[in-house]
Amino acid sequence: MKQSPATTVFAIRLLRTTCFLLPWLVHLFVADILLSALLPVSAVFPDLAYDLSSSIAASVWHGVQFIFTRLNHARIVVSGIQALPPSGESAIVVANHVEWTDFYLIQELAVHAGMLGRCRWFAKKQLKWVPFLGWGLWAMGMPLVNRKWTEDQQEMNRVFNGVLQRRWPMWLIAYSEATRYTPSKRKQAETWCEANNKPLGKHLLYPRTKGFVASVQKLRAAPHVKAVYDVTIASARGDEFFQTPPTFAQTMLTPRLDGEWRFFAHVDRYPLDELPTSDAELAQWLETRWVEKGERLEQLKVRLEKGLPWVDMSV
Repeated sequence: MKQSPATTVFAIRLLRTTCFLLPWLVHLFVADILLSALLPVSAVFPDLAYDLSSSIAASVWHGVQFIFTRLNHARIVVSGIQALPPSGESAIVVANHVEWTDFYLIQELAVHAGMLGRCRWFAKKQLKWVPFLGWGLWAMGMPLVNRKWTEDQQEMNRVFNGVLQRRWPMWLIAYSEATRYTPSKRKQAETWCEANNKPLGKHLLYPRTKGFVASVQKLRAAPHVKAVYDVTIASARGDEFFQTPPTFAQTMLTPRLDGEWRFFAHVDRYPLDELPTSDAELAQWLETRWVEKGERLEQLKVRLEKGLPWVDMSV
């Protein structure tokens, strides 16, 4: 039976993807085993375990980033990176969230800043019990929390103590909206913000401020944590579908991502010692950043509708 051209193209793409994805998955599996082996080491030599786990993680993340940007030609417009120190610094990183593949855009910023291996993401607590993967995340010092993670004081103290007492270099990364953006969630956010007299940035959900406030209040005591990085993530499919990022499978199977999607990552750096000191003012500060972020997203949407390219918005 004769195959359709579309079926043939998909088969070729699948074969191509298998050729580079399979080695990366093997690499990931070996990395998880090595990270798991560091668990007992971390109890005796925590600094050594942290540094080794960072190197192992960097190798895995560089690999998937290479697939995304080099092999599959994703073009990411990186904006504001010149404001970051060239040698890298520890920071609290907050970002909006649309799709699981948003991590590519934050990782691209981390590559430019020389902090890829030091990225630590807030992850679901349930992952802790996944063999190898969960153990590896634990060994890395990854915060494994519930959705209301401010209630996980023991876990947060474990993460914060590594930064405060042992001065581990780190990007502590949180999607402050705590969930992915969808039109239905946007409507819920509009209703809630109107009822509670809260501002809401365009194309965004309302940020959960408690986690941000707790992180800032704890980590401002760490002398090497210098700033908060506010990251704006955007993507579009073609010239019409704003904030429509690819799935992970699409990032693997599409050989010319630059022909179908465009990507954008902007970072603003705010010195930690210039942020407000009270909890209420910090919450309001984050709300203001989200309104500004919404204006930036609106500018990108307008450029998209006019057929204009996305550019560095810090210039």
